[in-house]
Amino acid sequence: MSDMAETHIVVEPFSLRGTLSWPERSNALIVFAHGSGSSRLSPRNVQVADALNARGMATFLFDLLTREEEVDRRNVFDIPLLADRLIGAVRWLDQENETGGLHLGLFGASTGAAAALIAAAQMTDRVEAVVSRGGRPDLAMEHLSKVHAATLLIVGGDDTAVISLNELAFEVLHEPKALEIIPGATHLFSEPGALEEVIEHAAQWFERYLGA
Repeated sequence: MSDMAETHIVVEPFSLRGTLSWPERSNALIVFAHGSGSSRLSPRNVQVADALNARGMATFLFDLLTREEEVDRRNVFDIPLLADRLIGAVRWLDQENETGGLHLGLFGASTGAAAALIAAAQMTDRVEAVVSRGGRPDLAMEHLSKVHAATLLIVGGDDTAVISLNELAFEVLHEPKALEIIPGATHLFSEPGALEEVIEHAAQWFERYLGA
């Protein structure tokens, strides 16, 4: 896209690699938190980010852990650590000319959704909207009452165990909030049309609550 800029950057002091994409005249930034076993190159998150870019939103996909840290599987499921990395990335982006003044949303997948919600609870002055895709918000349960960002939970209709965990978390969250169940979709939304439904729900949520 001729009116879109993309840059590959390293977030310090963690040395985490990321990709920042922003269309001209964007007023909203979506920072992604990937799930366990994934990275900034997650094809599903990249597809979501591309769609958000097409609708005028800037996106930042980055690795929550260094290559050395990923070797230790305990780090992959250390939700407070992942949340700290997400907060650090947001603070870093806030100091950048292109992204510092933008409305902020977080998009979390799987365990990354828990990290996003903890980050939102700790940055109530900054995070305005959160979207969880096939997320585990229950892993952030003790923080959910402190989340004041507009929160959308998206779950596959055939992902029954995760539906119940999202329903438990949904009860604790403040308004505005919504729980969208995609019929026939499993945890990874790999069914035809399922991820497109996720994208549409997420984009509309961010447009509504970030003024994107």
